[in-house]
Amino acid sequence: MEKKKKIRIAGVVAAVLFIAVAAAGSLSRSDSVRKLYQEPRVAVIRVNGPIVGGDDADMAWGSPSSTTSGALMRQFRKARQDDSVQAVLLRVNSPGGSAAATQEAAAELQKLKDSGKPVVVSMGDTAASGAYWLAAYGDKIYANPSTITGSIGVYMSYYDVQGLSEKLGVREEKIKSGPHKDIFSPFRPMTEEERRLTQNMVDDMYEQFVAVVAEQRHMDGETVRSLADGRVFTGVQAKEAGLVDELGNYYDALGYAGTLIHADPDKVATVTYDDAFSWDQLLSGRITAPSLAEGLYEAGQRIPFPLIIWKGGRQQ
Repeated sequence: MEKKKKIRIAGVVAAVLFIAVAAAGSLSRSDSVRKLYQEPRVAVIRVNGPIVGGDDADMAWGSPSSTTSGALMRQFRKARQDDSVQAVLLRVNSPGGSAAATQEAAAELQKLKDSGKPVVVSMGDTAASGAYWLAAYGDKIYANPSTITGSIGVYMSYYDVQGLSEKLGVREEKIKSGPHKDIFSPFRPMTEEERRLTQNMVDDMYEQFVAVVAEQRHMDGETVRSLADGRVFTGVQAKEAGLVDELGNYYDALGYAGTLIHADPDKVATVTYDDAFSWDQLLSGRITAPSLAEGLYEAGQRIPFPLIIWKGGRQQ
C-alpha cells in the first residue's frame, strides 16, 4: 500500500509540474509578455526534404523526412503575426514535391511578404523544382556555388503493369461511371484522348510555375521559359541565369537578413516555430499543452500528386 501511495503522489506531482511548465511557456509567449521584449528578430523557417500535402502531426514524435504544407503555412502565419519578427530567413534543402502543397504554402508566404516583412532565402544542397517555386518568393536568394537548383517543370506519373499482369494471369474487372474515370489504371494503356487531357493539365501547371518565377524574379516570361525545360543548375549557373542573387552560405544569408532589421550581422536574434515536439520546446515555451495534445491526436498525410520534384539527377 505504501508503494502504491508513493506512485500516486509521484504521478500527481509530475502532472502538476507538466501543467505548470506548459502554462509558464504559454505565458512567456503571450502578447502582454512579448510587448516587454521588442528586440527585432529574424524568423528562421526551414524546408527540408520533399514538400508534401497535409499536416505533420503524425511526425510529432520523430524527425520528419519531409516538410508539409500545413507546417509551412502555420510558420509563415506565425511569422507574419509576430510583432518582434521583422524579417524571415527561409532555409531550403529540398528537391521539390507536390504542386498543390507547394502552391498553398506559397500563397501564405505571399501574405507574409505583403505584410511588409522581407524574405531572404538560403539554399542548401538542393532547392529544385517545387522548392525553387517557394524560393522564388525571396526578396534576395543566396545559393552555394554547388547548390543544385532550377528544375522548373511538372510531371504526372503512373505505372503500366499490363504486361506483367498478363504473364501472371491477373485481369482487372471494373464498372465505371465515365470513360475517363480510370484514366491512370495500370492495367490498360492510356488512350490518345486521355494522354491529351493529362498533358493539358501538366501544361497548365507548368504555365503557373513559369508565371510565378517571372513575377517574383522580375523576369520576362519567355526568358524564364527558355530556362524552364526541367534542367538543373549549379548555384553559379543559376546566378548567371538570374535565378538566384548571391553566392553564399546560411550565415551569409542570415547576416544580410540582420542588416535589414539594423542588427549586427554576427549577432542576429532569431526565432523558430518548430512543430515537432521536444522537451526543450516545452521548457522554453515554444510548445504548449494544447498544441502537444493536437499533435498527438491529429494524423494524416496525403500522397503528393502531381509532382514538381527533381530526383536522382534527372527531372521526374
